[in-house]
Amino acid sequence: MTTAPSRRRAPAMDPDSRREMIIRAALPLVIEHGSAVTTRQVARAAGIGEGTIFRVFADKEELLDACVTEALSPAHALDELALVSMDQPLADRLTEAASALHAHLDRVGAVVGALHATGGRGRSGRPGSAGAPPDRAAGTLPVREALAELFEPERESLRLPPEQAALIFLGFLFVGAGRPPTGGEPTDPVPQLGVRDLVDVFLHGVLSQPVEI
Repeated sequence: MTTAPSRRRAPAMDPDSRREMIIRAALPLVIEHGSAVTTRQVARAAGIGEGTIFRVFADKEELLDACVTEALSPAHALDELALVSMDQPLADRLTEAASALHAHLDRVGAVVGALHATGGRGRSGRPGSAGAPPDRAAGTLPVREALAELFEPERESLRLPPEQAALIFLGFLFVGAGRPPTGGEPTDPVPQLGVRDLVDVFLHGVLSQPVEI
């Protein structure tokens, strides 16, 4: 008589890891359903019991707030910027950086836009909530520093210090792509430029031939 092998329990996750796992499962559902997403849907996507969510989050609103905070975090974009090879020309470095930052803005816009469209407001006044304005300066500082490093090898050829060039480039990406600094829908119906075109205009201007001013 053979004995069926006993099922081994998966190791318990620490609270931070469980929280991260739940948020990761919830984000695509928030983009799809907005504030109408249910904790049951999130639990199913995460492969856990619904009660597990409430061991980490007080309620669904707190989970939605955490999703907004995660979407606003530039951590993913910073990881992409760190992978940009410094051996390639400046234009190629900036093109990769712009693609990473546009992907970050698209993610922010998808999450915040879905919540707004379904009446989600978050808990205003609490840091990281969907209803509280993000600390924009603090959020963009590490991004500006990472961009400045991409400009650094060309310091002697730049008309401005790398730090200023990075700040202008960041603003140029928002405006040139028709994206507001906080993400969301384009502000103008003018067709958006491709990333390579944006970088080319930033580096060389809009004039095809130099003119006297």
